[in-house]
Amino acid sequence: MKNKYQCYNYAIAFTFIWIGFVCAISFMEAWLKFQAPGITIKLGLGIGQLVFTALNKVEITCALLITVSVLYLKFTKVKINILLLPLIIALIIISMQTVWLLPALNHRATFIINGIDVPKSRLHLWYVLLEVLKVISLFVYGFKLLNNRNKININQNNK
Repeated sequence: MKNKYQCYNYAIAFTFIWIGFVCAISFMEAWLKFQAPGITIKLGLGIGQLVFTALNKVEITCALLITVSVLYLKFTKVKINILLLPLIIALIIISMQTVWLLPALNHRATFIINGIDVPKSRLHLWYVLLEVLKVISLFVYGFKLLNNRNKININQNNK
């Protein structure tokens, strides 16, 4: 039982670490950097490319660690089916961002940095909307994990 409890703790920790990174970067740093003195659009876009590429790597790492924890729980016959939907949503979103949105946004940013005009696009809006949905999904997932972990602890204490 201790290993299951620890597995929940790992999954919970990495879920909320993931949320923290996304909120700090996407919802704070991304727009604040443009408020700093001397930061031009080109400079801000260059910083954004570096920061969001690094964030994506952190997110993929968190996703993999959470998935490993979930697989361990699955193989120990813990009922986790109801937990999976919010996690699956977050995994689909990070996959879309990794293979489609980030490369497309980086491509646009590179054009702008090099002084090439680009047509208007809704890619950034899609990215922001998916970030919001991902954070909501991760919060739901994290709280469901907490609830299930606490049930295991209560059941163990009642035995």
